[in-house]
Amino acid sequence: MAKPMNEGSIIMNIDYHKFPFRNVLAFIQHYDAKKYWRRREYVVREGGIKLLKLFCLLYVKRCDAYNKASLGTDWNRGAVFETVPKLPHGLNGIIISPDAHIGKNCTIFHQVTIGNDYSKLENAPVIGDHVSIFPGAKIVGKVHVGNNCKIGANAVVVKDVPENSLVLVGEQRILSQRE
Repeated sequence: MAKPMNEGSIIMNIDYHKFPFRNVLAFIQHYDAKKYWRRREYVVREGGIKLLKLFCLLYVKRCDAYNKASLGTDWNRGAVFETVPKLPHGLNGIIISPDAHIGKNCTIFHQVTIGNDYSKLENAPVIGDHVSIFPGAKIVGKVHVGNNCKIGANAVVVKDVPENSLVLVGEQRILSQRE
């Protein structure tokens, strides 16, 4: 398990992808990405066995509650994810409106809010493909975030963001637009 090295240091040879270790880690964190997204997809889509759907919804809500998160999952509806997003810090504090639309290959860090403005429930953000949303960012209302954008830490987005842009903290300022 542990190998002694020069000068008394120790390196742990743990393969984090081995089956038993992954299961223990998922149990401790209350979040196993494969199970979570497979069960979330079953809950959100139409049809299916109601008892199984209820079991899957309970699993998703349990993971959400433990991690103080909500990825917009509800019975036969929920936020649309083109592909499973990258969550480098797990579900920790991520809140997403059930009416939001998230594009392909997005990265969402912890404590991010993507929500509607409550004037109409359908006023939820549309996030493009390959967008990175850094910790603490808030995207609120019927806004469109273009493809290949980066939303900085603690930024508040309330206006549309053109493609290939970088949005930083303070009043929304678009610093650069790549071509």
